[in-house]
Amino acid sequence: MIYDYQGKNAIVTGGAKGIGKEVVQGIVNGGGKVALLDIDDAAAQAVTEKFAGKVKTYHVDQGNRDEVNEQFSTIIDDFGKIDVLINVAGVISAKSFDSLPPEEWDRTIKINLTGPYNTVHAIWQHFKANGGGRIVNVSSVAGKIGGGLLGTVAYASSKAGLNGFTKAIAKEGGKYGIAANAVAPSFTHTSMTTSLAEDPDKNAKVIGMIPLGRAAEPVEIAQMILFFGCDAASFITGEIGDCDGGIVMDG
Repeated sequence: MIYDYQGKNAIVTGGAKGIGKEVVQGIVNGGGKVALLDIDDAAAQAVTEKFAGKVKTYHVDQGNRDEVNEQFSTIIDDFGKIDVLINVAGVISAKSFDSLPPEEWDRTIKINLTGPYNTVHAIWQHFKANGGGRIVNVSSVAGKIGGGLLGTVAYASSKAGLNGFTKAIAKEGGKYGIAANAVAPSFTHTSMTTSLAEDPDKNAKVIGMIPLGRAAEPVEIAQMILFFGCDAASFITGEIGDCDGGIVMDG
């Protein structure tokens, strides 16, 4: 399905691979242009070359606030106006609480929760000055059920925080025309989940928890992200959309 991004400029963090790459492709297919942010320069460059003239790449570690602020200023200068911010970038933490080093906790929270805060903070005034914008954060089913698939305590906490952050900025941003939603996937075939896919026992256990009986493909998660990011979702904000094969089924 192609969503309308005609004339829109979007920032996509973690856009070089997996779900982020599918989001970038969907925006371009819909007529938009993308500022692709990633720390994998080679993968990002490959995407840029594939969509020549439609995608521009920026090296950004979203956990580094100074770097985010500097690059977002450059992006706004390069594109003139940004309409959409999509935060896909993140890291997995699979250690149990008993074996979780404080350093891994800090890193996971810094990238998965403080990172989106940094990017939203960097674009907020631009959105306000231009009459609004759309924000989509990629969360996880772990943020709703406390982990238990691949991500555990640090990961689940970071994503639960991201869900709360998304709702809070949706409430504050509404009067400025800023909408914020999140997408919560379950097990998806990406480079981050390779270790799970390669462990037959763990893979079978996780698949057994999913009513649809399989993992998602990145393009399937991207479809909900693209919906939330475009005008088709014009009256939706503060939503944490489950794209999880039926694991949560909350009311």
